[in-house]
Amino acid sequence: MDPARQREIASQGGRAAHRSGNAHQFTSEEAREAGRKGGQASHNGRSGKAS
Repeated sequence: MDPARQREIASQGGRAAHRSGNAHQFTSEEAREAGRKGGQASHNGRSGKAS
């Protein structure tokens, strides 16, 4: 599927979710925690040294 068309479809779904009240809106604390978890997951098992 064309990436532009895929974005358009996803955007429509997001707007519909917000209109119906089903969309989740992160608080700053939730966003901070999600970012922390993502950072840990992406660096899991890395020593930080070039091999």
